[in-house]
Amino acid sequence: MSDDRSPTPAAQGASRATVFHYLLAASGAFLVGAIAWAAWRGGSPAIDASDAQLVAAGRQVYGQYCASCHGEHLEGQPAWRERGANGRLPAPPHDASGHTWHHPDAVLIEIVSAGLETGRYAQPGYRSDMPGFATMLSEQQIRASLAYIKSRWPEGLRQHQAQLTREAAAR
Repeated sequence: MSDDRSPTPAAQGASRATVFHYLLAASGAFLVGAIAWAAWRGGSPAIDASDAQLVAAGRQVYGQYCASCHGEHLEGQPAWRERGANGRLPAPPHDASGHTWHHPDAVLIEIVSAGLETGRYAQPGYRSDMPGFATMLSEQQIRASLAYIKSRWPEGLRQHQAQLTREAAAR
C-alpha cells in the first residue's frame, strides 16, 4: 500500500536542490558580510602627518574647503566656545588650542564626511554649521586635509592622537 503523501523521488531531489541553493545563498551572504565587517573593523590605515606629499595636498584642500570657517592658520572662529545668537557654536580651531586632536582618525574622517551629526558626535538636538563634505571631497582628499591639520600639531599631541587612533582601531 502506498502513501499518497510521500514525495516522489523527483520531488525529493527538487526539494534537496532548493534547500541546497538556499544554503548556498545564505553562506554566500554570510561570507560577504564577514568580509565587509572585517574590512570595516580593520578600518583605514592611520593618517600619516609625516607624509610630505599628503600634507601638501591637504594644505590645498584645507585652504579651499576648511580655512573659511576654521581659519587660515587653523585658529578657528573667535569665541568658538560660546554659542552665537542662533544657538550654534562657531567653528573650533584645529591647532593645539582646539580639540581635534582628542579624536581618533576614524571619527575625524566621519565628521568631515558627514558633518557634525546630532546624537552621534554632537549632543541630541544640537544643530551645527559643519556640513558634510563626502559629496565634494574624496576620502583621500579628506585624509589629506586631516594630515595637514595633524602636521601642524606639536609632536606630543600627534603622539597622543595616534594612540587614540590605535586604541579605537583595536576595539
